[in-house]
Amino acid sequence: MKIINVASARPNFMKVAPLLEEYKKHQEIEAKLLHTGQHYDYEMSKIFFDELGIPKPDFHLGVGSGTHAEQTAKVMVEFEKVLQKEQPDWVVVVGDVNPTMACTIVANKMGIKVAHVEAGLRSYDRDMPEEINRVLTDSIADLLLTPSIDGNMNLIKEGIAEEKIRFVGNIMIDTLFNMRKRSDESTILSDLGIKEKGYVLVTLHRPSNVDQEETLSNFVKILEETSQELPMVWPVHPRSKNNAEKFGLWERLQSVENLHLLEPVGYLDNVCLMNNARLVLTDSGGIQEETTALGVPCLTARENTERPITISEGTNTLVGTDPEVILDHIEKHLQNGVAGNADLPKPLYWDGNTAKRIVKAILEVTK
Repeated sequence: MKIINVASARPNFMKVAPLLEEYKKHQEIEAKLLHTGQHYDYEMSKIFFDELGIPKPDFHLGVGSGTHAEQTAKVMVEFEKVLQKEQPDWVVVVGDVNPTMACTIVANKMGIKVAHVEAGLRSYDRDMPEEINRVLTDSIADLLLTPSIDGNMNLIKEGIAEEKIRFVGNIMIDTLFNMRKRSDESTILSDLGIKEKGYVLVTLHRPSNVDQEETLSNFVKILEETSQELPMVWPVHPRSKNNAEKFGLWERLQSVENLHLLEPVGYLDNVCLMNNARLVLTDSGGIQEETTALGVPCLTARENTERPITISEGTNTLVGTDPEVILDHIEKHLQNGVAGNADLPKPLYWDGNTAKRIVKAILEVTK
């Protein structure tokens, strides 16, 4: 059985890594890795392959960035060539980026089965490009592998046949647990001169937060005020940095005392920063999940989330984008002295064994 696994954005690498390891235990599976090239610079891509032990991709489409239409079209054209040559039995796509949807459409039209890892997540906000990708991918994929029970419920509500759906758990947590001990080797805290539970970690990259001058300026205000109480660490996504420079906010950020502006960090440094943070402020979907698994308080600067289980059963709080509301939440967290609890109960199947359940599901439906 030949399986082509598609990876593009950084979180995709974390999702394919445990799958590639699990495939090795099954002689009947020939697994190949395809990198679409969405994040094409070293810091945003190659370091993740190195740290996670992911082999060099068998195929690299080199698509790069562009508008949604440009990126989707390029992926479809190049991916079709790969499928015509390789004729795999399955294509495994992960997450909700443009290549996830594009590769699913191409494989479906060529009669090749598609398994979607992290299926069923819904924010019910059609203004989010990722939501469109999720809905379209799930509507035509052959096997829908959900990270939480609410994903099953969402898919059934949309009319997806139950026999296509498998609740397997959260693949991100497999990688997180595998790498957690290794992250203790990271020297990033001592390099920055910060202490465990003595700083706030920030990650902001979503277009709705960083593409408009007023919104990004509001976040700068949040960082300025919070850093007066506690050091803050922000590994700055290239999109965020480019916009900060364009809006004349970068020098202002650089002048903030107690704010550590970093280049994008590797996975081990990132886990170390999350695991030891007093609080995390983010707009990332994956970090909502990882902080829940680590027992670290998380404030999500969005109006909605496709991962509500991180609120109902996790450490996440949805705080919107109003700077006064966010600052109020930050103040309350810093005042109560609670720095997280790694022993909190985790959502079901967030146990580090999701890759095993995924491969088992693929084998079962192939028989």
